[in-house]
Amino acid sequence: MTSPVRPVTEEPRLAVRRQSSSGRPRGLLVLSLIALATVLVGVPVLAVSGNALLPFRQVEVLEGKMASKRDFFEDEHVRRILLKHHIRIHITSTGSREVAIRDLSSFDFVFPSGQPAGDLITSERAAANQYAKIHRPFVSPIVLATYREYAETLRDAGMATVQPGSGSGAEAGSGGGSGKPLYYVLNMRKFLDSVAGGRQWSDIGIQRHGITNTNRILAQSPDVCTANSASTYLALVAFTRRGGGPAVPDTEREAEERAHAIKPLMEQGLPHADVFRTYISPEGKGVAPVVVAYEHQYLTYQAQFQAEAGKLDSDRVLLYPDSQFVTQPQFIALNRDGDRLGELITEDPELRKRAMELGFRILDPAGEVAGDQLSRFLKDRNIPVPSVHSDTRTEIPRLRLLERMISIVGDCPPAESG
Repeated sequence: MTSPVRPVTEEPRLAVRRQSSSGRPRGLLVLSLIALATVLVGVPVLAVSGNALLPFRQVEVLEGKMASKRDFFEDEHVRRILLKHHIRIHITSTGSREVAIRDLSSFDFVFPSGQPAGDLITSERAAANQYAKIHRPFVSPIVLATYREYAETLRDAGMATVQPGSGSGAEAGSGGGSGKPLYYVLNMRKFLDSVAGGRQWSDIGIQRHGITNTNRILAQSPDVCTANSASTYLALVAFTRRGGGPAVPDTEREAEERAHAIKPLMEQGLPHADVFRTYISPEGKGVAPVVVAYEHQYLTYQAQFQAEAGKLDSDRVLLYPDSQFVTQPQFIALNRDGDRLGELITEDPELRKRAMELGFRILDPAGEVAGDQLSRFLKDRNIPVPSVHSDTRTEIPRLRLLERMISIVGDCPPAESG
């Protein structure tokens, strides 16, 4: 498929015209020198901002649609690196599943946060004989972000344990694990049993940690109709609350029955972009004490907090489900221009390094997590290194069955490409 003609922007050109000096007023010469000095001073400023790195080369503007992975493309350092490759990105932000069910004709690439939405896009485009090429630059596991008082309450109730080596003290970055823990392992079966039983935070002793909360124990997720994190959490809940049935539904009837069974356990409502922002806001503890998030969001937040405050935010912590499902973000190029960008973010050393600095676990060409770059980065900043190892790997239903479950749990229409 031929790439569409797209607008380009060109950096300003400076033209110097030779003139005779005879008869030139002295004042005009002074003004000319002032103007030249202004230009010379301005060039370094533009170079630092990334706007004059390549003054005479065309810069291509690519259109992309994505959800949480916009954090990567909105990073100023990433933008400067891409500009050196003559690329600028314009982002349309939406939930990952919504990426998959809307018209994509005006976009060069999409970047859904997980495999279900990615599979939906590629299957639809394959059926229509449309261009689609997948790149997998990095991963980020699903976590439950919460506050220390709630994590310790879950620990008191036997639903959570401290992840070894997760202390937030001064020596934590060296692997000593001193200080207050930042990471806990959540027993999903016990947690969901409490959710299903309608237990309140006050029932399991939250007041012993200085908080009054008579609300039900729940994990707040974005809208499952639009967000990949919510549909991934749905798969995690369905896998855990399977009773005597198969690990994942294998027929449409099983999918419908499982979806109706777990629907009361799913708390949705916040827009996909606002869940983590709410969590790190001063009001977050009272609005949504446990939220579904991605690991990279939390690690980026802690790195920024450390840089600004000189310490970690030991009040905000993570719960890692004991049955783990690592999301697989898929960068999907919709034309050859998008494919060039996909190759860059997958192979360019600067972009890979920056992805790691933003908390992502970068992948090698075989699709495996590449070495321990993230661990070294976190240790250098005295941030404990989390572990995502689990004895239980969550299985996810086949795409058609997962879509049926999403439509039931979220009361949303089945996905249809726009």
